[in-house]
Amino acid sequence: MKKLIILLFLILPLGAFAQEVKIAFVNTQEVFMAMPEVSAMETQMADLNEKYKVELKSMQDEYTNKYSAYVAQQDSLTENIKLRRMQEIDDIRERMDNFVQVAQQDVQKKQQELMMPIQQKLQDAINSVGTEKGYTYIVDPAALLFRGTNAIDATPFVKTKLGLK
Repeated sequence: MKKLIILLFLILPLGAFAQEVKIAFVNTQEVFMAMPEVSAMETQMADLNEKYKVELKSMQDEYTNKYSAYVAQQDSLTENIKLRRMQEIDDIRERMDNFVQVAQQDVQKKQQELMMPIQQKLQDAINSVGTEKGYTYIVDPAALLFRGTNAIDATPFVKTKLGLK
């Protein structure tokens, strides 16, 4: 009797697996690129990059001018002045290196900041479509090695949910 009860407990969970599994896929890259928020993000990122380019160009011009002036005048300068000018040139170069590092970090941070709500909106739409359509799993075809013929393309449903064409 004890063995029969144990056998029943082992077999009961298998009934849960007998339910129909509905699998769909969503091309998240296609939907993501169709979202109007992405073009707005790209515009903001281009503006930020341009701002940093202009600032870096200004620093490079200052460096070039100081270096050219130093080279042109180095024969007529005293050793003390030469050392001070070389230190100024080195300081400018160091500021440029620091600026590039800070700018790269700022650009990455801003991109993540702008992308987070877009990705969340996409994820919410996918979750909503999954719940409405009764899908067990929704996957991205880019992550699949094989896609059978029974998989449902939920990309149009997600685009509709987001109001995209």
